[in-house]
Amino acid sequence: MPFPIMNQVQAAQQTPKHYGITSPISLALPKESDRVLTQKLTEALKPFGVFEEELELQRRILVLGKLNTLVKEWIHEISESKNIPASLIDNVGGKIFTFGSYRLGVHTKGADIDALCVAPRHVERSDFFSSFYDKLKEQEEVKDLRAVEEAFVPVIKLSFDGIEIDILFARLALQTIPENLDLRDDSLLKNLDIRCIRSLNGCRVTDEILHLVPNIENFRLTLRAIKLWAKRHNIYSNILGFLGGVSWAMLVARTCQLYPNAVASTLVHKFFLVFSKWEWPNPVLLKQPEDCNLNLPVWDPRVTPSDRYHLMPIITPAYPQQNSTYNVSVSTRNIMVEEFKQGLAITDEILQNKADWSKLFEAPNFFQKYKHYIVLLASASTEKQHLEWVGLVESKIRILVGNLEKNEFITLAHVNPQSFPGPKEGNDKEEFSTMWVIGIDFKKMEGSEHLNVDLTFDIQSFTDTVYRQAITSKMFEPDMKITAMHVKRKQLHQLLPDLVILKRRKASSPLPLFCFHSTEGLRAMNDSSVDLSLDSDNSMSMPSPTGASSSATVTKSGHSASPHGSTGTTASLDSQGKADTSVGTAPVGAQGPTAHLVELKSSSSGNTTSSPPLMGPPAGKRPGSPLQADKNKKIKIEGESTSEEKASAQTEGQTSAEPEQAAVEGEVKSEAEPTELGTEEQPPAQKISGTELSDVPLLPANPIPVVKNSIKLRLSR
Repeated sequence: MPFPIMNQVQAAQQTPKHYGITSPISLALPKESDRVLTQKLTEALKPFGVFEEELELQRRILVLGKLNTLVKEWIHEISESKNIPASLIDNVGGKIFTFGSYRLGVHTKGADIDALCVAPRHVERSDFFSSFYDKLKEQEEVKDLRAVEEAFVPVIKLSFDGIEIDILFARLALQTIPENLDLRDDSLLKNLDIRCIRSLNGCRVTDEILHLVPNIENFRLTLRAIKLWAKRHNIYSNILGFLGGVSWAMLVARTCQLYPNAVASTLVHKFFLVFSKWEWPNPVLLKQPEDCNLNLPVWDPRVTPSDRYHLMPIITPAYPQQNSTYNVSVSTRNIMVEEFKQGLAITDEILQNKADWSKLFEAPNFFQKYKHYIVLLASASTEKQHLEWVGLVESKIRILVGNLEKNEFITLAHVNPQSFPGPKEGNDKEEFSTMWVIGIDFKKMEGSEHLNVDLTFDIQSFTDTVYRQAITSKMFEPDMKITAMHVKRKQLHQLLPDLVILKRRKASSPLPLFCFHSTEGLRAMNDSSVDLSLDSDNSMSMPSPTGASSSATVTKSGHSASPHGSTGTTASLDSQGKADTSVGTAPVGAQGPTAHLVELKSSSSGNTTSSPPLMGPPAGKRPGSPLQADKNKKIKIEGESTSEEKASAQTEGQTSAEPEQAAVEGEVKSEAEPTELGTEEQPPAQKISGTELSDVPLLPANPIPVVKNSIKLRLSR
């Protein structure tokens, strides 16, 4: 019968376009109240500077136009020098594409632009880093020009008329580059070297995301809100094991696919609803993966065993598909899931008109959240060395977090993605330093009066890895140092006086400094300003709700949103973004002081969260202390400490007797011992047990002074 058949055809024609790998959860249209809440959301976002003014946007467009003209001129000159026929030269083309937050349309005031220079097959990568670099150098508007040719994704960085731009390069197997070139075409990847494929990946992923969402404007406003929320809640940093810009964009895009007709206010609420209940490690996919038979490695746990151990996989939609969240650890996933749940509770209140959107963007006080913190300080003698050193140390901090969370007595290690300027030392020597703070949750004690928790191996293997990488990449300088220290919550005001306002101003004990160059207490603090580092999509900045531009000094970090790794210097040091588990030497530039003991009363955090089972290899928890097997010996050693040390410990115990609601109390002992590679055996008094120090299978050619460190906590009920 034709009538029912016609109905079926008409029904098929009226079926809306299907987005994503599953059908939508809801096709409900927005109500008037939803539109009102969306307008309120827009107003709540404005004070944080997430919207760029039209004048600034036009300036960016003008700069990109100039850059595109330079690329065409350069390719024309290269074509002439390589004797390309005149008939082809006029049409040879060449083009600048953008990707990342600018291409998505969610860039903030002062954000950088990620760009890709696409050239025809006769233009070599060496030409890009030589003749095009020289052409840029000739431009008056270009400042701070630098090339990172050996990076995992090679890049030229520059400031063009005050706008920071990172330019990648891709050489396609085409005679000419047409103006309407669609980089999503998989056939473009044929016969390309791996560096060009990596460089193309950012544009291809960004373009796919925009083609996979039902309403781009709703997607953009929702993504602006989620990115601001993530930055305010200290969970925006791919390099430190949270999520970077491209990962947040894919989570928001998946939410838009599930609720294709919803407006931004509803989508923000549904975002928290979906991902607070998501059953990780089930992957988030925007489309079914496709195999283009180009033999490129793709994320596939059925084929690649290591992919089965990813804890929070979010898969890029463009071939070759990759997991953009390979850095996520047990701790960082737990932190993010908990934040999703809190975001759901707040947006529930907002939708019921019990709270305003401003509540969602309130920044929690990270420095009041935990009772124990590990503070890392990276320092160097010159600004250039400091930038390189900080980039390397930051790229490896996730290894320290991984080490700490494997300790059987630690339930959570939470690194704050914000970095801060380090304290000034008392000497006159100029030094540049950057500081990171890691919150620690210890397990609640059961069934034992005392428990020794040894963090020596956790800290030492991390610093060994950093120093070994620095030596291997030939960037190490004698004045590059890492300092690690354990700090109680009530002592943080000595390091962060502008950020931590304690309820009580009691005298607190001096901070114990466990480091590789000095064990003296911290001296004059730099109270003048706090460096809220402004990063690109891989890292985070902390926006403040101010109408005018912030007066705080900000520094630019060159990380990229590419799921393959950074486009800056750090990417060349850690190309795959995977944990480098090799251990090595811990070189420093100066001899350390003699060994001594500092005791510090401390309490473990009552704010503990139980870890879910690890969705990965059955590594299990590493025993936290070799001291448990040697308890009697340790007690004997403690009894031999000098009278001066005992007196200082007693004084400290009195000054830090502030009552805290905690299940655990503890003592912290620090030992710093100088050794020199290639020297005679240490005196017995300065020996450290071999079980407390990582092995050093390979040594540098020249002897480097080394100070091994030890951080030990005695926790008692």
